Amino acid sequence: MSHPAHVNRQHLKQHFSHAAPTYDEAAILQKTVAERIDERLDLTTVEANKIADIGAGTGLLTEKLMVRYPNAHLFAVDLSEQMLKQASKRLIKEKSKPLGAISRIFKQNKTLQNLTHKVGAQLINADAFALPFADNSLDMLTSNLMLQWCDDLDAVFNEFRRVLRPEGLLMFTTFGPDTLKELRQAWQIADESYEHVNIFIDMHDIGDALIRAGFGQPVMDVENFTLTYDKPIRVLKDLKAIGATNASQSRQHSLTGKDKFARMLNAYDGLRKEGKVPATYEVVHGHAWAAQEVFKGPDRDRSNHVEISLDEFSQQLKNSNSFK
Repeated sequence: MSHPAHVNRQHLKQHFSHAAPTYDEAAILQKTVAERIDERLDLTTVEANKIADIGAGTGLLTEKLMVRYPNAHLFAVDLSEQMLKQASKRLIKEKSKPLGAISRIFKQNKTLQNLTHKVGAQLINADAFALPFADNSLDMLTSNLMLQWCDDLDAVFNEFRRVLRPEGLLMFTTFGPDTLKELRQAWQIADESYEHVNIFIDMHDIGDALIRAGFGQPVMDVENFTLTYDKPIRVLKDLKAIGATNASQSRQHSLTGKDKFARMLNAYDGLRKEGKVPATYEVVHGHAWAAQEVFKGPDRDRSNHVEISLDEFSQQLKNSNSFK
């Protein structure tokens, strides 16, 4: 079992806040995975009146939830206020503007200005480990590529379970161990003394953590993506643009020497495939219901979760919904 290093939450917050203005331009994978989550929600008819998107970032997934659940009360939760500031640009939808003299009156009155806007989601600056919601108060929790920044899955899943109502749905994605394997390999060649790339948790361990937190019927599967670049330095620039740095407390705090950095780039360049520099991302998809484990079947393995195909995933969701 792989254990992530302890994450410095303040360091994490600072880096994501700094990256907020450039995030959307570089977040190609995050946009794609948000679309995948939205597609999977086609397979469920869960009644969701209160939904929280945890680690909402700039609102890529939250915006899709607004369209899918137009009458729901949506919460976009993120550790970084600057990320939420960027999210407000897409999550606060403007109504039709008043014209002429009426427009001038509205500009002079803040109360009237507020009436001209519709808040599609309530923006909340909070940590996933301490959500500002009452027990059993939410119908659905979503999280898109945030859990990899949580070094204690038991604690965060317990918090998710606390705020979800019985039979509420948790749907999430996170990164698996093969994520950035090329970058990790290059750094191991250049500098074995430090762990330069975050350690990501295996989906079997994620499934176990869901069970321990009181979630039922956890379903996990993996989707692999490979982004390609002309040069290794472009991989690092994209990671910096989305705030994805090594946030472990055991990371090297001093500047990496130029020689080591050059050796890493040279080693990474040697991993080219068909003339391109690859960056692999192992995306773990998961969903579970806020209930004690009840599902039994021949495909259960010793880790107490089920691995199934997308077709079987669709059928299970339909069967689960038939009891709601």
